[in-house]
Amino acid sequence: MSHPVIIQGGMGAAVSSWQLANTTSRLGALGVISGTALATVVARRLKAGDPDGAMRRAMAHFPIPAMVERVLARYFVEGGKADEENYTPNPMPTIESSPALTELTVVANFAEVFLAKAGHTGVVGINLLEKIQVPTLASLYGAMLAGVDYVLMGAGIPRAIPGLLDSLAEGKATSQKIDVIGALPDDDNRAWFDPDAFWGGTAPRLNRPFFLAIVASATLALTLARKSTGQVNGFVVEYELAGGHNAPPRGPMQLDANGEPIYGPRDVPELDKIAALGLPFWLAGSYAKPEKLKAALAAGATGIQVGTAFAFCNESGMDPAVRRRMIHASRNNQAKVFTDPLASPTGFPFKVAVMADTLSEDSTYKARKRVCDLGYLRQPYRREDGTVGYRCASEPIENYLKKGGKVEATEGRKCLCNGLMATIGLGQVRHGITEPPIVTAGNEVVEVARLLGDEQDSYSAADVMRYLLGESSPAPVRETEHANLA
Repeated sequence: MSHPVIIQGGMGAAVSSWQLANTTSRLGALGVISGTALATVVARRLKAGDPDGAMRRAMAHFPIPAMVERVLARYFVEGGKADEENYTPNPMPTIESSPALTELTVVANFAEVFLAKAGHTGVVGINLLEKIQVPTLASLYGAMLAGVDYVLMGAGIPRAIPGLLDSLAEGKATSQKIDVIGALPDDDNRAWFDPDAFWGGTAPRLNRPFFLAIVASATLALTLARKSTGQVNGFVVEYELAGGHNAPPRGPMQLDANGEPIYGPRDVPELDKIAALGLPFWLAGSYAKPEKLKAALAAGATGIQVGTAFAFCNESGMDPAVRRRMIHASRNNQAKVFTDPLASPTGFPFKVAVMADTLSEDSTYKARKRVCDLGYLRQPYRREDGTVGYRCASEPIENYLKKGGKVEATEGRKCLCNGLMATIGLGQVRHGITEPPIVTAGNEVVEVARLLGDEQDSYSAADVMRYLLGESSPAPVRETEHANLA
């Protein structure tokens, strides 16, 4: 089939919101929502009163109404919570997550994909991180119930995902092996999702979405193409200039004078070898220019993935105040991104936009009291008694040490879970203080001001598409008779 030339990247936690994905898909791109922590995102939108009614409109189409009723009873607040009130905490994800969290996760992913697909005939994808394994099955199932067209996954080696998609589409009970630190050879730690049990009867058969693996090397692409549990349908090839989590440099970690990882010739993807696999691939990492698109096509790519340029457009889920500050910095040649080798508890380098009053500032980072109450990046580990515990290098240090962690692993670690929620205006409130944001962006952010027109301080997703395609007007909208659903 013909795949879109431009993929709108799945960024942050709901920075790639349903509004952004819906818009870019209408304009001919692959509109992608971020599936990261969607259970928390949707629960907090409900607690904030769901002011535009979008969550409840989408949930009205969920095929098991009783589940929606339970979710709304737990989280929805008519008129929204008071500004100084905190958000109702969700259960933290574990290998055997509670039925309530599973329901919330499925419903949340369904709602976000449903809204992204409403009112047009374009295609929509969901982006997930391989490192966040525990909610994966429920997230995938919710997205597939809403008819998601593509699944994109990186930040790890997602060899098992193609087979999981096959199994879920067929309505089979499906298990995913969970990586547990210190697990013994005979340990079998698995998360399960049984569609029949979820439905309380025979589950429907679903369409199996295309699977695109996000890779940074030909070696990984070759491994996934040959050794995955099912069909890999293509690749997004990310260079180290891309935002979010970056693949670590090959070989021992070395830092430059600024403290950033040093990438060398070995880290440049061998595109000829990737092209030889015969699968579609897109290039990502500062490719948001028309000449870069032409170069990608000339290199045999299907197209490009663009993240940062869309992250700061009007339709993104980023807090508008944060978005405006970064655009202003770009316009004044003050925008800066730091590839932080320590920020993420995953151990992957993580790109952080340098902004005042965010976790990029050492003073803001040190002033924040360590709290781990979302738990998406916790790592399962084997306790001495053989049970599974959970720890995060960004949690309170004394707690981490009690769980067998090493103090050096906590140095410089930032709570991405809470920080990314604050970036989209859903930061937790504790004792009257709102969590500080952490903004991730690719190196491209220094140049986003080129998308602004004269006397403008913002731009739209259509402006990005028009710029990339060299068009005087945006692509036609792919509407359907159901355009009013969103």
